[in-house]
Amino acid sequence: MAREDDKKREKPSPRFHGRVEGSGRACEEAGCAAAGEFRAPPAEGSSYGAEGPRPYRWFCLDHVRAFNTRYNFFTGMSAEEIHAQQRPFAGWERETRAFAHSGADVPPKWADFTDPLDAIGARFRRAAEMARADGRPLSEQDRRSLKVLGLAADVDRRGLRVRYAELVRKYHPDRNGGDRSFEAKLQDVIAAYTQLKGAAAFV
Repeated sequence: MAREDDKKREKPSPRFHGRVEGSGRACEEAGCAAAGEFRAPPAEGSSYGAEGPRPYRWFCLDHVRAFNTRYNFFTGMSAEEIHAQQRPFAGWERETRAFAHSGADVPPKWADFTDPLDAIGARFRRAAEMARADGRPLSEQDRRSLKVLGLAADVDRRGLRVRYAELVRKYHPDRNGGDRSFEAKLQDVIAAYTQLKGAAAFV
């Protein structure tokens, strides 16, 4: 059993050492007859050429090790290109294709999707219904607070105050004959109004 473990350690998994066995390629080092089982970037660099990515070169283990010791990623680059590659955020400026779109509340543009439960369409209709004509953004918390107060998205700051005063008169024990059964609703109204009067859409 110990001998089998030693053999496994001597020959690690291909996913770790990068060997591609049985490819039939020969080492591309001049005068070497060994199998080319390890790939390396082309001499002119690994970026895309006019017709797609440049092909890899293939070496045996000894020659890929020699290649790695002398490989310089910046070979062939101008000073400006090297500086651009060395910036801390190089490569991170572009939004990934899967998440790139014009906005969080823009309906999908697919022509062939089915939505039998109206789960996707309803979300975007709700967003459209809750949009403001002045273009000021409403957060999810703003929308929840407006729902508590029973107000539309386009209400202005004055309308907010008027509605708040109406609900306080309706739910406050001092205004409704001492009925304390609405205290929880009163607290919700106060919290919603407090949140909205400081929200960007109503400042």
